[in-house]
Amino acid sequence: MIVSSMSTVRRRLAQLSAHLVVAVVALVVIGGATRVMEAGLACPDWPLCYGSLLPRGQMNVQVFLEWFHRLDAFLVGVALLVMAFVSFLWRRLLPQWLPWLAGGLVLLVAFQGGLGALTVLQLLPSGIVMAHLGMALTLVALLSGLTQCLLQRSSTSAPLWWRASALAALLAVGAQSLLGARMATSWAAQRCLSGGESCEWVTLHRSTAMPVALVVVLFVVAALLSGGWARSQWPYLVAVLALVALQLALGISTLLLGLTQPLVTIAHQLLAALLVALLSA
Repeated sequence: MIVSSMSTVRRRLAQLSAHLVVAVVALVVIGGATRVMEAGLACPDWPLCYGSLLPRGQMNVQVFLEWFHRLDAFLVGVALLVMAFVSFLWRRLLPQWLPWLAGGLVLLVAFQGGLGALTVLQLLPSGIVMAHLGMALTLVALLSGLTQCLLQRSSTSAPLWWRASALAALLAVGAQSLLGARMATSWAAQRCLSGGESCEWVTLHRSTAMPVALVVVLFVVAALLSGGWARSQWPYLVAVLALVALQLALGISTLLLGLTQPLVTIAHQLLAALLVALLSA
């Protein structure tokens, strides 16, 4: 009976964690759309929007994006509180580290909310916007890894070289994402294409893209060639490889199109978040 209860609770928490991965990836994408549509200050106050929970009178595309971004963040926070409560309540039937991690995730999302408030109240400073994205990607990585840990049934664990290589690829992708955020929040690409200013950020982002892709590709190739357990993870590995190829294509397309297609830019950020999620898994 206890084993059955443990299995049920663990499975439910894994499902909740998986849904949270999707929700936080959506949060990253909506945040990217908010920036691309210049809607970051569409709601001039915080935590309300025009002093209301639902600003019907001021609602337009920009206000909706900012409002929905905050709503998604609020729901993520509530879900993490539920996870922490259940983890603590059933702590004797769950891994000892789970209540601590769940509590840490609650603190992270609270800090993330504070950064979100500062982005509005301090009029979108580049450093805080970068930290906001970095914290979101950290949440994606932790929740994705947590989901896999909860779903894992066998005692087989990934070899050390796999963990080290995946971590190196994850850190490389994360750093490249933050570099892209720095370029975006300072409008460096637009200024570079229109007037030749701030091109150093664009050049840096482009020049580091291939080395980052190479790190990820080498990890995938090494895993496929090693055989055994690592090769059995081929669905993840192929998905990572496909995302890297698409990400490079989107990055090139973004510049070739002169940043005139917002959906291409948003898709670029979506793939970065998906890469973080897969590499963490």
